[in-house]
Amino acid sequence: MIQIRDAKIDDLPAMLEIYNYAILNYTATFDINVQTFAERKIWFEKYGGRLPLIVAEEDGEVLGYSCLNHFKEKDAYDRTSELSIYIAPEHHGKGVGSLLMKEIIRRAEQLNYHTVIGVITGGNEASVKLHEKFGFELVGSLKEVGYKFGQWQDVHYYQLIFANKRDGK
Repeated sequence: MIQIRDAKIDDLPAMLEIYNYAILNYTATFDINVQTFAERKIWFEKYGGRLPLIVAEEDGEVLGYSCLNHFKEKDAYDRTSELSIYIAPEHHGKGVGSLLMKEIIRRAEQLNYHTVIGVITGGNEASVKLHEKFGFELVGSLKEVGYKFGQWQDVHYYQLIFANKRDGK
């Protein structure tokens, strides 16, 4: 049975493997060079509090992870977050993304975020379907802003606004 829980430092090697696979094989991240454990440990340490980092685990194996990040650093963006989800390739299409999405959205709402942004590279239809399944709407696109695998990549912004948080409080 798949369990969704807060990430622990012991999960970092598996999370690093998932992320480095994405770097080498997908346009889902615009990182081009694989990361070291030391680099990813610095990344890991920024999470906690209003920036949750969660994993999907089954029988001690990390299947994927999700996190909320600052959308922008300026104070007025404090109630807007950007989410990321990465799944181990052998677990694509098995519902892991949906479980992680459901929980990260629940946490975003509990943390009093007003909106969550998903940034999706053009052509990533699985990510588009996942975001749309949970009520995200396409709100804008940037053409040819990243260059990876010998091609210019577009970026599409998907947004979920929590209806009960429209009053600015």
